[in-house]
Amino acid sequence: MILSIIAAIGKNNELGKKNDLLWSLPADMKHFREKTRGHAVVMGQKTYESLACDENGKQIGRLLPNRRNIILTQDDSFTAPGAEIFYSIDEAMDLLKKTTNEKDEVFVIGGGMIYKLFINMADKLYITHVNGDFPDAEVFFPEIDQKKWKKTKGEKLQKNDLNIYDLEFTEYTRL
Repeated sequence: MILSIIAAIGKNNELGKKNDLLWSLPADMKHFREKTRGHAVVMGQKTYESLACDENGKQIGRLLPNRRNIILTQDDSFTAPGAEIFYSIDEAMDLLKKTTNEKDEVFVIGGGMIYKLFINMADKLYITHVNGDFPDAEVFFPEIDQKKWKKTKGEKLQKNDLNIYDLEFTEYTRL
């Protein structure tokens, strides 16, 4: 199994605020869908809940289609029909190792605490660098230690009518 992290981060590793992204970038969403479709995705409960809202704007969560949805939580009363729910990283990783082919990629998709828990276990990082500063951010991605990670790919996209920031889609592999 290849354990990968996928995230979009600002210049100062910003991720989000109030359980939401700091930007709306269709190119990054397309990149995310293309990379994760057909694979297992691991997320925290807050990330799951941020994926959909009810008619009153309350975050209620939804499963990502065409993916195996794995949710980590500390709430033993939490439910998400159709998802696999775990209460520890060890428990989730044990099952993934038993049920995932060694060449299959599993994606950690957030949030901030989940990234911190998995970054030292990950084999690969898919990072969209958003060329912007977001001073009101509340959640941050862990520092990418250049002594542990090597940038192996980078593709730049200039801002346009749909994507209001310059982006760089990068891949890092563990040294």
